Amino acid sequence: MAGGWSRDGAVQDQIDSTVEDALERARSNLPQGESLTHCEECEEPIPEARRKALPGVRLCVRCQGERDREQSDASLFNRRGSKDSQLR
Repeated sequence: MAGGWSRDGAVQDQIDSTVEDALERARSNLPQGESLTHCEECEEPIPEARRKALPGVRLCVRCQGERDREQSDASLFNRRGSKDSQLR
């Protein structure tokens, strides 16, 4: 169901592209390499279970949670004003 001048499937192509971009961005933020034994922010020890579960980890759970909240707050945007609003 295309509307206006767009071809059939154009809306789905936009949605697929948005999802692929988000996945690529998330994968690029995953830690890589050898895990640290102490948090690079607060110097608290990083538990061995966390280091094994997430290779390349550099922050303790508390500091990582704070960083995630900061990044989440900075990346909020109005989905209604984006491509999704064009589907209605």
